[in-house]
Amino acid sequence: MTLQGATPETVRRALDDADPFPGTRGFAGEVDGTLVRDALGRYPLFVDGDEWSLPPGDLTDPVPFPAGHARPADDPDADPDRVWTLPDPAPATDERTAVRSVRDALAASLDDANEAGGESAAGDADDPDAADRDDADDTTTAVAFSGGVDSAVVASRVDGSLYATGFPESHDLAAAREAARAMDAEADLRVVELSLDDVERAVPEVARATGRTNAMDVGIALPLYLVAERAAADGHDRLAVGQGADELFGGYAKVARAPDDPRVEADTVRGARREVLGTLPDQLERDVLALRGAGVEPVAPMLDDRVTAAALSLPGEMLVDDRGERKRALRLAAREFVPDGVAFRGKKAVQYGSLVSRELDRLARRAGFKRRMDDHVSQYVAFRTG
Repeated sequence: MTLQGATPETVRRALDDADPFPGTRGFAGEVDGTLVRDALGRYPLFVDGDEWSLPPGDLTDPVPFPAGHARPADDPDADPDRVWTLPDPAPATDERTAVRSVRDALAASLDDANEAGGESAAGDADDPDAADRDDADDTTTAVAFSGGVDSAVVASRVDGSLYATGFPESHDLAAAREAARAMDAEADLRVVELSLDDVERAVPEVARATGRTNAMDVGIALPLYLVAERAAADGHDRLAVGQGADELFGGYAKVARAPDDPRVEADTVRGARREVLGTLPDQLERDVLALRGAGVEPVAPMLDDRVTAAALSLPGEMLVDDRGERKRALRLAAREFVPDGVAFRGKKAVQYGSLVSRELDRLARRAGFKRRMDDHVSQYVAFRTG
């Protein structure tokens, strides 16, 4: 496979027009002797001298190829050229129109996510008949479900079982059960209750799959890996996720607090959102590799070109309103898909909501890596990965 996520014709058109939104959920690989990776970095791509690969394991010293760039595949000395840049449109002035644009984009993306093949799903994009064969092969999709607005919107339209993971007393499992009841989807919910042994076993597997041993990345990737592992064991080929919503719609506290949060340089909420979007290629590389390592292909409807374009047009007050509510436009649009109690539910980050971060700390200390040590959890992960 030389190209993932889009047909060669689509990428050729995007190259000719310098169009960052040619109608996909990302792409990466080789087209006509040119290496490409889309503007948001939704698919990983790695290079090593004159070699390149979609999974990094095929290379001796893999280096991520920069998002939004292209270069000749046979010229490792050539600097990648910036081809695609995210637009910075003037903010929409009418709230109702802005929310409707987000709602319509979500509906179209979610409907497409139910299709097993096509440009918006990973597959052999060099083969125009791949979509038909994928449908014939009965590819099945599950949904990673935490009970928050992002995964609930995905679950509302994507056909498949809902998989929630966390420790028995975790916030995420409680939220998932409550949201499933509100959405009349209790029969579809599969609860993956974690144990300390599950996390301990998966630590080196996740580190090797992602190529990362730092505590934050491993803590985020572990719940994804473990829920995907269960979905794969149940026979599912794809896992639909809510990735990208926080970055696109203003879900981070540091964005809401701009310009007073030292973690961002921007002096506006929109500017801070744009800074955060710059972190997506690195985050998505981690998440995609973790999910593939567990045996499923990720599907991210929130990162569809149409949803991204609608989100970029939102004014700051539709990202974070004057009461500090984050993802305001997304929550209003979500009312089309889920009950209000789910659309406006607060959510913890996955590593905390699942309690995986807490248990990683427990494992590190039990193995002799005490909190007084510098970054003790990362040291523990590196030791386990060996």
